[in-house]
Amino acid sequence: MKRPHRRHLTGLIVAILLVPSVSVAAGLGGKPVNCEGWYPAHLQGVDWDRRNSIYWSFTTVLVKTDLAGAVVQKIDVPGHHGDLCYRRGRIYVAVNFGSFNDPEGNADNDVLVYDARNLELLSRHDIPEVKHGAGGMTWQKGRFIVIGGLPDGVEENYFYEYDSDFRYLGRRVTQTGHTRLGIQAITSSGTDLWCGCYGNALLHVTDNFTMAGRWEFDCGYGLIHIRRDRFMVTRGFQDDQKGRAGMLLPARKQGDGGLLLSEGR
Repeated sequence: MKRPHRRHLTGLIVAILLVPSVSVAAGLGGKPVNCEGWYPAHLQGVDWDRRNSIYWSFTTVLVKTDLAGAVVQKIDVPGHHGDLCYRRGRIYVAVNFGSFNDPEGNADNDVLVYDARNLELLSRHDIPEVKHGAGGMTWQKGRFIVIGGLPDGVEENYFYEYDSDFRYLGRRVTQTGHTRLGIQAITSSGTDLWCGCYGNALLHVTDNFTMAGRWEFDCGYGLIHIRRDRFMVTRGFQDDQKGRAGMLLPARKQGDGGLLLSEGR
C-alpha cells in the first residue's frame, strides 16, 4: 500500500482544525453547563454561537461564557432583558421597559443589539407592536420572531414577525391554551419553534404557527436547539446570600414529540 504524502496529511489536519463545529456541538449537547457566578436577577434566556461561546441573559446582566460556563465577559444592562438570540456575530435581546401582561398594552419594547465579541451595544430598535411586553426572540427562515407576555384568561399566544431591519411583518396567533405570563423563551429547530413558559409548559409550534404539542416540562428560563433531536434547557437557582445562578442541561426529543432530560436528570 502506498503511504500518504506528508503534505496530504498536513492538509487533512488543517482541514479538521478549520471545522470545529462537529466536536463543539457534541460537547455542548453532551453534558450540563454551569454558568459561572451569581447575579442579582434570575436567568431569562440563553443562546450560543454554534462554535465556542454561550450567551446568558440574567435580566440585568448580560453574560458571555465559553462552552464550559467560564465567564469571558459580562456587562450590566437595563432591565428587563429577556430571552436572546445570536445571529451573524451579534446578540439580539428582547427588552421591555414598561408593563408586562397588561391587558391595556402599556409595554415599552426595544430590541437591543450587542457585538457578540465584546458585548458592546451597537443599536436598538423600537418594536411597539408587542402589546403585552417583549420577553424573547429567535431567528427563523429569514425573519425575527418576538414573543412576550399575556394577560390572565387569554387562551392564545402571539408571535410578532420582523425582517432583518426590524420592519414589522405582522402578528401570528396560535391557539396554545393559556400559559402563565405568556411565553418566556423561544428557540428554532430550523423549521419549528419550541417555546418555554412558566408553570412547566413546553410548546411545540410549527412554522405556520399551528400547535404541534404541549407538555409539562421546565424550560421557562430558556432553551437551545443544538442539532436534530438534541436540545439544552435551563435551570435557575437562588441563594439568599449569593443571589441567582443558572445552568444548562442536555435534553432529547421523545417519541411523542416532547423533551426529556438526558443522563437520567
